[in-house]
Amino acid sequence: MSDLNFQVELSDEQAWALAQFLKRAGWSEWRSLAVDDEEARRMREACEQVRQELTYQGYAPR
Repeated sequence: MSDLNFQVELSDEQAWALAQFLKRAGWSEWRSLAVDDEEARRMREACEQVRQELTYQGYAPR
C-alpha cells in the first residue's frame, strides 16, 4: 500500500467544524462504523493525521 497525499479546500467554517468533530470523535464512533477493531484503529489513525494538519493550519479547538 502506498501513501496518499492530497489537498482539499475548506471554508473557515468547514475547517472549524471538522476540527471539532475530530476532537470529539472517539473509539465508540470508529468502532461502530468499522468491521473490526483493526479497521477502527486505521480510521482513528487517519483522523488523527487530519486533525494534526488542521492544528498546524491554525484550527485547534480547545
